[in-house]
Amino acid sequence: MTRSIYVSVVGSGDPDADARAVAEQVGRLIAEAGAILVCGGLGGVMEAACRGAKSAGGTTVGILPGNDRRDANPHVDVAIATGLGEARNTLVARAADVVIAVAGEFGTLSEIGFALKINKPVVGLDTWELAGHGHGVDAIARATTAKEAVFLALELAGAG
Repeated sequence: MTRSIYVSVVGSGDPDADARAVAEQVGRLIAEAGAILVCGGLGGVMEAACRGAKSAGGTTVGILPGNDRRDANPHVDVAIATGLGEARNTLVARAADVVIAVAGEFGTLSEIGFALKINKPVVGLDTWELAGHGHGVDAIARATTAKEAVFLALELAGAG
């Protein structure tokens, strides 16, 4: 039995239309590659990515901040209610082999930070720029399209 690649898709709960479209395409491409999509399980980028994955027959996992699995978006197959609030972001980062960040806000930044702290690769699509001690840090692999992001993510996860 071969081991599945788990890809966390992170981003805003209230993204613009472009980020939603990109996230949906990312989700579809993840599923087409046979990988499992992990996310925070709610709306926005998370829901769009799950919708895309489901459209291609993929499996989706939502790691929820609250106590009720019914809070998951309708495209989540496996809903995990943590009761941890935003602290669940650590689990979203830890559960995957690689993280794809689509745009995003401060919650996304925390997931990027947690992933990098535990040496999980991060691929970014129009997301945060990082700096340390006043200098840019190239910790995020940059992609300009959904296809490039998923290709890079799978390669970094060891599937390439």
